[in-house]
Amino acid sequence: QAQLVESGGGLVQPGGSLRLSCQASERTFSSYAISWFRQAPGKEREFVAGITYSFGSRGYADSVKGRFTISRDNAKKTVYLEMSGLKPEDTAVYYCVARSSRGNLNDLKSYETWGQGTQVTVSS
Repeated sequence: QAQLVESGGGLVQPGGSLRLSCQASERTFSSYAISWFRQAPGKEREFVAGITYSFGSRGYADSVKGRFTISRDNAKKTVYLEMSGLKPEDTAVYYCVARSSRGNLNDLKSYETWGQGTQVTVSS
């Protein structure tokens, strides 16, 4: 059974908006943190945004601050990534990831559970 399932990707014009969803299993949802990373063609995976379980603390990459918002719905066991003001450079596969250990949200190597990814393409 998949522990993290992303949805909501697609094609959007520059300046547009999308909302990504990450449905988690009950155990995975109560992990220390769930975050979004992305990977563009030819580039390394990079941190986008993250949120902790206990206090709902949030963190964002500088490139998306003010444009993206991460949130969680505990009843639905879902983490959302609201994206607005999208730019062509936001084009990437977006992955939902979870970690059970404490630490920096942007530490890629600390995440042990990954979703399959969802494609976001920003183009006119």
